[in-house]
Amino acid sequence: MGIQNFSQLLIFGTFIGLVGWTITNQIGRTQLKVKSHEDWLLDGIGLTIQGILIPLLQATLVYWLYQHLLPTQQGYLKVSLIPAFLISFVVVDYLYYWNHRLLHTKLLWKVHQVHHTVTQMDVLGTSRNTLWTSLLIVYLWIHTLLLYLLADPTGYLLGVSLTSALDLWRHSSLMIPVNTRQYQFLSTWLILPQDHAWHHCREVHNSNYGANLKVWDKLHGTYYESKNLPSIIGIPSSLNFFQKLLFPFS
Repeated sequence: MGIQNFSQLLIFGTFIGLVGWTITNQIGRTQLKVKSHEDWLLDGIGLTIQGILIPLLQATLVYWLYQHLLPTQQGYLKVSLIPAFLISFVVVDYLYYWNHRLLHTKLLWKVHQVHHTVTQMDVLGTSRNTLWTSLLIVYLWIHTLLLYLLADPTGYLLGVSLTSALDLWRHSSLMIPVNTRQYQFLSTWLILPQDHAWHHCREVHNSNYGANLKVWDKLHGTYYESKNLPSIIGIPSSLNFFQKLLFPFS
């Protein structure tokens, strides 16, 4: 199996597994039943964009752009598997931390706010966003650039696929019980669904921006820790469907 096929299988398998868990879980089924038609449509469009259109854009237009900007650098970087994985999973994760914080500033908040209208931790809402918000997220540009520059992108692709799978899990309601060894081990360094739920809550602001690792939030004073879950998730919005999808300014 090629690395690209494995990457796609990991992400798709994680998504299907989490959707299946949601359907078979009573709380998850209840959440799906109360989801509005507008939210179903927003989430479906968001998943389609993130799962199909963005990879297509990366493989065509963005890749073509780097071919013209850096015509002699394709495959220039000779990096072995483990360092390439760490660049993807750690270094790019730090870039995303600041990218995410920037999206929460006054300058860019309006183009990110639709993602925070999710009112429950739900894997289907992972990619809810305004149509063009992905253009402002570092993954689109940095992933394509490094895949273009790396002579062997295997390790980097492994990091990308693991980050994407964790992103799906982080937005789901599949929490690790706090009294387990798994929680004790993972909670020291990995952003868990519990942590990301606090990022989406109304009770605490400006916290838990990291994607994979907690070290960035701890380092920069934005980490909020609680073994409990927030009582209210999501922000109210007066935007109509088309504003949320295309022009989130009011």
